[in-house]
Amino acid sequence: MNDLSSLPDDFVWGAATSAYQIEGAVDEDGRAPSIWDTFSHTPGKIDNDDHGDRACEHYHRYSEDIDLMKRLKLDAYRFSVAWPRVVPQADGRVNAEGLAFYDRLVDGLLEAGITPHGTLYHWDLPQAQQDRGGWPLRETAERFGEFVEVVADRLGDRVKHWATLNEPLCSSWIGHLEGRMAPGWTDLTAAVRTSYHLHLGHGFAVRALRERIPDAQIGIVNNLSPIIPASDSEADRLAAVRADGHINRWWLDPIVGRGYPEDMVKLYGVELPVQDGDMELISAPLDWMGLNYYFRQFVADDPTGAVPSFRQTPGPNAEHTVMDWEVDADGIYQLLKRLTDEYGVQKIFITENGSAYYDTVTADGRVDDPERTAYLEGHLAACARAVAEGAPLAGYFAWSLLDNFEWAYGYDKRFGLVHVDYDTQVRTIKSSGHRYTEMITAHRAR
Repeated sequence: MNDLSSLPDDFVWGAATSAYQIEGAVDEDGRAPSIWDTFSHTPGKIDNDDHGDRACEHYHRYSEDIDLMKRLKLDAYRFSVAWPRVVPQADGRVNAEGLAFYDRLVDGLLEAGITPHGTLYHWDLPQAQQDRGGWPLRETAERFGEFVEVVADRLGDRVKHWATLNEPLCSSWIGHLEGRMAPGWTDLTAAVRTSYHLHLGHGFAVRALRERIPDAQIGIVNNLSPIIPASDSEADRLAAVRADGHINRWWLDPIVGRGYPEDMVKLYGVELPVQDGDMELISAPLDWMGLNYYFRQFVADDPTGAVPSFRQTPGPNAEHTVMDWEVDADGIYQLLKRLTDEYGVQKIFITENGSAYYDTVTADGRVDDPERTAYLEGHLAACARAVAEGAPLAGYFAWSLLDNFEWAYGYDKRFGLVHVDYDTQVRTIKSSGHRYTEMITAHRAR
């Protein structure tokens, strides 16, 4: 049995999703296309040419999904508010029907005794804003701040827990440098400027939330990885420093007031479009920091590759998920310790952690997923070990509540605690979901 005794009495047990991955209803009630609608309908961009048009039909089945959360005994639910559903066009006009959906969702959660944790940007930039230039432009950060004002004015009386951005690394590096996510660009200058304007948008969002929700608990969510040199060579050691800058320090340092890492600014060779007051806005005090953890990274020097000139190499562990991600629970412990000891973070949530496998429903209606159950147990035990050594971990949100549209991987890769039959939309709690409930129940009863 994994020891979770060090987790605090008020530990928050939750699960997470995002709007485009589950909502569906992409052209209903005034919603306009996002960059992910455009990207997923571009042939060859998504496995099996899947898209999020229908997804899990959460827009219409949210009450059923709240009932599932109750059955799982969750304390909290992390969801994202779809910008293209609330402010669909670039002119700033509010779509009342789209905003009303989140009213219904929040009210349903509160009625069920589940605390809503809202995320304000989970990658679904309105296509209309992209057509004006997207995140490489300062205007998009400003428009994001205005969107946050709308959401805070409407939901802030009931939703007190907010994340500004989810994984800006993915929006910047994977979406604008590597081209594997929306909008599918491969432009270093655009990627670096995107990273800056996402941080600036975060700053505008924090300001809007503070002004409108005095008792708000505000944070940002980063996906981080421990970085290990692939060999003892000096070249690989330096590659690991660059990789750490690219994957971790670039996203942490500005938020905590250290500015952008000078070694990475020099390496990218792109002038940051900083204006007076920006860095103070970006580093405004937060109430918590969110950590998304999936895998550690072994890196080797790649002198002929594009900046930042490193490549990922296979890890030594035999066990991998179907994403081909190495399973290493110790990585979540290392990152919790780093945020605590090196960055001085005072409150942390694991905002995503999970594993994808090929799940099937048995003839008697069960979904047995022992690998995911073991993953969940092992990573929570690693979290508890970090807490025992001083990490201020306040809660854990499993990724994901539901099987869903897994971005460029389509629907084959299933992360959910709940299985979704995409043809019938029937939901089935997996063995891992039942085990999660057992852990929650045991923690509350101690």
